[in-house]
Amino acid sequence: MSRLILIVLLGLSSMLQAADTAAKHGFSWPGSVKAAVSLAYDDTLASQLDVAIPALNAYGLKASFYLQLSSPLLTARLSDWRKAAAQGHELGNHTLFHQCSAAKPGRSWVAAENDLDKLSAVQLVQQIRLGNSMLFAIDGQTERTFTAPCGDALAGGQPYLPLIYNDFVAIKAKPGAIIADMAGFNVHAVEVIAPVGSSAAELIALVKQAARYGTMVNFTFHGIGGDHLSVSTEAHAQLLAYLAANRDIYWTDTFINIMHYVKTQQKAAAKPAQP
Repeated sequence: MSRLILIVLLGLSSMLQAADTAAKHGFSWPGSVKAAVSLAYDDTLASQLDVAIPALNAYGLKASFYLQLSSPLLTARLSDWRKAAAQGHELGNHTLFHQCSAAKPGRSWVAAENDLDKLSAVQLVQQIRLGNSMLFAIDGQTERTFTAPCGDALAGGQPYLPLIYNDFVAIKAKPGAIIADMAGFNVHAVEVIAPVGSSAAELIALVKQAARYGTMVNFTFHGIGGDHLSVSTEAHAQLLAYLAANRDIYWTDTFINIMHYVKTQQKAAAKPAQP
């Protein structure tokens, strides 16, 4: 068999696999990419400004940064966060005070004044909406996405996320795994993977798994080479290098841009078929 014929056959096989994936999930990504990758960073940390953003910019990749709006680092480095937004990165809402439920296991670090169990759902929603106003003052954007601190969905024992569905394009609501199927994807309950100490090989394996599924992977990092719940600078850089070198396979973008696309696809799929 000639090399040219082999190349043609391999290309045809790849196209058939992509078509099979799209048919299986009733969903397709832009162009010929097989999966979407959302790189997000929580908690307003210095290593995100000093390490993550320069690395992202070096590889031409866009990401989402979920700001705890009471953080002293927001005020101290406001110009840097504004610069990040001007560079095309997303600034998302991560509440004013990062309240979490103190009653859950391993939550001894939650201060009494930040115990989500002692705050009403209405009070939290008011704070979240104030956070959107503060973010508007920083980047001038009117659309936003949200990440629930600690993945907690109750405030004062009551569900609060349904109260803010109309305030956000999409909501990251819980820890999870690779999205298994885009057909039943819920933009108000998006699952995230929060790597801690993960190697580049482990991170890249998750990305490859999303491509096999034809879905997406939502990474939520914290510290990069420092701060808390960190991933090493080297592992992070190797992940970015892999994504940048395989743009034909992976669409890496801000969470809000990916979610806008997903919602457009969902609306198109919901339209009744023309007779």
